[in-house]
Amino acid sequence: MSDTPVIGVLALQGDVREHLIGLASADAQARPVRRPEELAEVDGLVIPGGESTTMSKLAVLFGMMEPLRERVRAGMPVYGTCAGMILLAEKILDPRSGQETVGGIDMIVRRNAFGRQNESFEAAVEVAGIDGGPVEGVFIRAPWVESVGAEAEVIAEHGGHIVAVRQRNVLATSFHPELTGDHRVHALFVEMVRAVK
Repeated sequence: MSDTPVIGVLALQGDVREHLIGLASADAQARPVRRPEELAEVDGLVIPGGESTTMSKLAVLFGMMEPLRERVRAGMPVYGTCAGMILLAEKILDPRSGQETVGGIDMIVRRNAFGRQNESFEAAVEVAGIDGGPVEGVFIRAPWVESVGAEAEVIAEHGGHIVAVRQRNVLATSFHPELTGDHRVHALFVEMVRAVK
């Protein structure tokens, strides 16, 4: 089908397989992306959760950081979950030494804001633009957004904190929708990719 977008999942670390399943269930052709030449072949990209400092260093090591920045600047749709949200922020509060971001959303994020691994939790999150009731969000050492710029749209909050943001073709959530079997956030992203394909 010609309008089936090809969407990559940055496969340096994190929940790659779960995102591939979520994208496929939302009628995208999903594939892992590790190298710049693979990035060049996709219409959109998911940056999964994981450890944001490690992902940043691996992206530099694999020669992916600059190509990622260029594609985001050029308007490629990108969706980041958890660590992916951190990588899509323009600024990190309290970054680790050597930690870089791709950028794309005018926001400031706080790493591990919801607590340590043993404080992980699930919560129902109302996300603007997603019908059918709240999305079940899994928060694992999740960041939250401290503040957003004028162009960034807050699309979900939890406990008084911003947990989902969209700016033009870039989407980010603090939580992991790929771990729940509810693929509505992936479907929203697939529609974003289809709209610019």
